[in-house]
Amino acid sequence: MSQVEPKVKPKFDAFDFRKYRPFAFAPNLTDRTWPNKTIEKAPMWASVDLRDGNQALIDPMTIDQKMQFFKLLVDVGFKEIEIGFPSAAQVEFDFARKLIEEGHIPDDVTIQVLVQAREHLIERTFEALKGVRRAVVHVYNSTSRVQRDKVYAKNLEEIKQIAIKGAKMLQDHAAKHPDTEWVFQYSPESFSQTEPDYAIEVVDAVNEVWKPEEGQQVIINLPATVESSMPNVYADQVEYFCRHIKNREHVIISLHTHNDRGSAVAAAELGVLAGADRIEGTLLGNGERTGNMDIMIMAMNLYSQGVDPELDLSDMNRIVQVVSECNNLPVHPRHPYVGELVFTAFSGSHQDAIKKSLDYNEKNSEETKNVWDVAYLPIDPAHIGRGYQDVVRINSQSGKGGVAYILKRNYGFNLPRWMQIDFSRVVQQKAEDVARELKNEEILAAFEETYLQNSGYELLDHSVKNVGGEVEFDGQVTLHGEEVAVNGKGNGPLSAFIDGVARHTGKQLHIINYAEHAISQPVQNAKSIADDNDETSDKTNASAAAYIQLNVDGEIYSGIGTHTSTVSAMLKGALSALSQAV
Repeated sequence: MSQVEPKVKPKFDAFDFRKYRPFAFAPNLTDRTWPNKTIEKAPMWASVDLRDGNQALIDPMTIDQKMQFFKLLVDVGFKEIEIGFPSAAQVEFDFARKLIEEGHIPDDVTIQVLVQAREHLIERTFEALKGVRRAVVHVYNSTSRVQRDKVYAKNLEEIKQIAIKGAKMLQDHAAKHPDTEWVFQYSPESFSQTEPDYAIEVVDAVNEVWKPEEGQQVIINLPATVESSMPNVYADQVEYFCRHIKNREHVIISLHTHNDRGSAVAAAELGVLAGADRIEGTLLGNGERTGNMDIMIMAMNLYSQGVDPELDLSDMNRIVQVVSECNNLPVHPRHPYVGELVFTAFSGSHQDAIKKSLDYNEKNSEETKNVWDVAYLPIDPAHIGRGYQDVVRINSQSGKGGVAYILKRNYGFNLPRWMQIDFSRVVQQKAEDVARELKNEEILAAFEETYLQNSGYELLDHSVKNVGGEVEFDGQVTLHGEEVAVNGKGNGPLSAFIDGVARHTGKQLHIINYAEHAISQPVQNAKSIADDNDETSDKTNASAAAYIQLNVDGEIYSGIGTHTSTVSAMLKGALSALSQAV
C-alpha cells in the first residue's frame, strides 16, 4: 500500500516566496579586485538632499527651508549640491533663480540639477540655470528590463536612442550659454537592474556624443535606483562597468545607492573600492521609499578609520536639527552616530568596559592621547559636539560600572570596586521598583539616602593624639540620637575610633576595606557633603571622600564619609557603615 505524500504549500498563502527570483544581473567577474582594496581617501561628495530628499517628503520644502538647508550643506563642506528639478515645479525653478540672482552660490561650490531626456524639460532647465558660473546638468532615462518592457514598451535600441537624443539636447542647449562651465552627467536609471553589457553600451553611446576625451567634463552615475542585490554584487557591477566602458580615464564614475535592502552605505563603500570616484546621497538618508545612502554615516565611517572625510561634521547637533526641521522627519534614537542613544550604554557589562577604558586613558594620558581606543565607543562623542553625559544611563539592566561612572563624572565620587557592588544593588532595586530609567539626580538621592544621611549616627567633635606609639581617640558622637563620648585606642585614628565605638555599643567591629580620594572639584548637588555641626567644615565643598567596609557582628556593611579633613571623612565613613547595620 503506497503512502500518499502530503501536498506542500506555503505556511501563509499570501506570503509566498516562490513569486520571487534570485537576482539575475550579476556580471561574470571571477577575478574581481575590489575585496583586496581599502578606502584611503574620501570620494567626491554630492548632496542630493534638496532634490531626491525633497521629492520624498510628504510636504516638500519651501524656498526658505531649501535656502536654510543649502547654507547648511555649504557650511558642512559640500562642493557639489543638487538643488532640485527646475523643470518639475515652479518652486524648484524659483529656487534656482534665487540662488543665482542673489549670489548665494560660493565660487568653490557647483550646483547640480536633474532632468529627464525630454526636449521641453531640458529647455526649461537651462532657463533656470541662466547666468550660473558652473553647473552639473544631470540627464537620465530608465534602462532596466522591467522599465523597458512594462513601462515604456520599447526595445533595447529604442531605449538607447532616448539616451543619445538626451545627450545631444544637453550639448545643444549648453552651447547657447558659453559663459557657463557645464558638466554633463548621465544616469542609466535602474543601473542595478540593467544587464551590465547593455548599460555599458548605452553609456558608450552617450559618451560618443559628449566626447569626454576631448575635454568635456562628464560624470557617469550608476544608480541602485532599487537596491535589489547584496552589496558585493553591486560592487561587481561597478568594477565590471569601470573595466569595460570606453575612455574610463576621462570620466568620473558616480554612485547613487538606495536603501531598499538596508545596505545602501555598504553598497556605496564597496562601490568605491570597485572604482567609483564620487558618491551621491543625503544627510540622515532621507529619500524615496526606504531612503538614500546616508552620507553622514559613510563620512563618519571613514572618519572612524582615520580617513579625512573632507566634510565638517563636528557640530552634529546643529546638522541634525536643521535636517530634521526642514524635512519634518524624526531621527531614530539609534541612528548611527547621530541618534540620541547611539553613545549610550544601559548594559552593565558595556558600562563597566567603558568606565575602565576611560579610567585607563586618564591614568595613561601620554600613551593614549593621540589614539582613541575605548570599548563600545567607535569614536569620541566630543569630536562631533556630543557630551559624555549620555554615554552611560542607568536602568534595571545596568551594573556597578555604570553607576560608578555616573557618580564619578557628575559628582566626584570614585567608588572602589567593593563599594560599587554594594551600591549597584541599591540602584538596581530602585530601577526595578519604578520600572524605568533612573535620572542622575535620582541616583545621587539614593546614594545620599543610603550612605550620607546617617540616621542619628553623627560625628560631633574629636581629637587624636599619639601616646607611646599608639593613637588615642577622644570625641563625641551621636548614636541612636544620643550624644555620647567615645574613647578608644588603636594604631591609627580610624582603628582607635572603631575601638571606642565597639566598647560603647558592645558590637564586634572589624575594618575590612578602606579607600579614600581627594575630590578635585566641588561635588554637585550633594546635600550631605558638609557637616553643618562641625566647625572645620566650609559647608560648601568636600575635598576628601573616604569609603569604609566594616564587619559588624559577622555581617558586612559599607559606608561613605565626606569632609574637608581626610580624618573626619574616614570617621564619618565608619559611622555611615555602622548605620547600615541598624
